[in-house]
Amino acid sequence: MTWTPQNLPADHPSVASGKIGVLVVNLGTPTAPDAPSVKRYLAEFLSDPRVIEIPALVWQPILRGIILNTRPKKSAHAYQQVWTDEGSPLAAITAQQACGLQQRLGDGVMVDWAMRYGAPSIPDQLDKLMQAGCERILLAPLYPQYCAATTATVVDKAGDWLREKRWQPSLRTLPPYHDDPTYIAALAQDLGAQLDALAFQPEVLLLSFHGMPARTLELGDPYHCHCMKTARLLEAALARPALRMVTTFQSRFGRAKWLEPATDVVLEAEAKKGTRRIAIAAPGFSADCLETLEELAIRGREQFTEAGGEQFAALSCLNAGDAGMAMLEALMRRELAGWL
Repeated sequence: MTWTPQNLPADHPSVASGKIGVLVVNLGTPTAPDAPSVKRYLAEFLSDPRVIEIPALVWQPILRGIILNTRPKKSAHAYQQVWTDEGSPLAAITAQQACGLQQRLGDGVMVDWAMRYGAPSIPDQLDKLMQAGCERILLAPLYPQYCAATTATVVDKAGDWLREKRWQPSLRTLPPYHDDPTYIAALAQDLGAQLDALAFQPEVLLLSFHGMPARTLELGDPYHCHCMKTARLLEAALARPALRMVTTFQSRFGRAKWLEPATDVVLEAEAKKGTRRIAIAAPGFSADCLETLEELAIRGREQFTEAGGEQFAALSCLNAGDAGMAMLEALMRRELAGWL
């Protein structure tokens, strides 16, 4: 027998279907700038084997016995320096990006956002999209440079969610866009305008990317190569021969050797060798967050000026500005081709 709306059982539930979804995802954030919230966030983040590649039997006693009893208070203080009326800067900006994409893509697509660690979670948001009838979903990790500790964890989480679904939607994943001409052009336009608006002319522009343990490169992770290519292409696009550009890596953690040169070390070294005017940008971050607003803009300034530097500027990420949103729209439309 063929079921039609006329002969469906009386108790058959209505099912929404036929829609297209986009889920933009960023790393994560605590729900509040206090130690308990930070502790919950760090417990999830630092328990991911993609993030900490140490056997759980060795790592978990260190995490539970030492790190989660000492680091949350310090990190909470850092979050308090950048927290806004809208809450976490990363969450607020990611929400703005999703809203902007919704307006640009129109009613033919349902756009939402998630955090890989913390709330709103990827499974909850995928459930929400599917319940709204999205049978085709573009999963969009907002990491320009691929890394197993970032992009792959998003795909892992979506895969865990799919594994539990009897009715699975069709899923696409936004690829890394570290060398995409649209991304490079957006960076050059946005950073160029910020540089022109400064009250001083920097001698050096640091391009600071999030650090990773050096062994990730040795194990075949393309992240370092992606960062270096972004920096090279951006330098060519900015076309400012009088501005010396230096690529660095920030946010070292633990005793392992990390990708070098380190941002904090370079800031101090530049000041000590006579650089007086410096600007710093974080092209690997799609939205301003703790690492850009506190680590670079606050602590980076202190490191540079205390070592003898005089003028310092931390440039904003693309965030939900016109250049960044136009880029995101172009990337999403390309990946949605054939669906829209």
